[in-house]
Amino acid sequence: MGELRYDELGDALGTMLGPSDSILITQSRIDSFAEATEDRQWIHIDPARAAHGHFGTTIAHGYLTLSLVSAFLEQILVVSGFESVINYGTDRVRFPSPVPVDSLIRATGEIIGVVPGDGWTQLTVRVTVERDGGTRPVCVAEVLIRYIAPAEG
Repeated sequence: MGELRYDELGDALGTMLGPSDSILITQSRIDSFAEATEDRQWIHIDPARAAHGHFGTTIAHGYLTLSLVSAFLEQILVVSGFESVINYGTDRVRFPSPVPVDSLIRATGEIIGVVPGDGWTQLTVRVTVERDGGTRPVCVAEVLIRYIAPAEG
């Protein structure tokens, strides 16, 4: 885990983070995500049909995997001494490999950008999510996190 103070963020470029704990991707989690997002494509929610499909089983939505990046970041990057933090966005996201149901996934990260602003510092963290037993990442995302400086006084 990367543990930094707000006043150290300017020197954080290149810091390696993780790994996180693993999260099990169950069919129940996939089904709940499908309902929440109204993305009910059969490759995600129909195990019988998916068994005869390209992947041989249901797979998680790419955006389900991406949605877990925040949980992984909370484990692998701990910053103290700031007033608040804002999820500022994502520059680049790729899903190089699928996540079959019942996979364990976990994340590592690297701080690849540090931008100081007026009363804030923004980090770009390349988060790589991997699947146990996989040979390629299942998600690579460049996440922008803006830390607001502590109030003076």
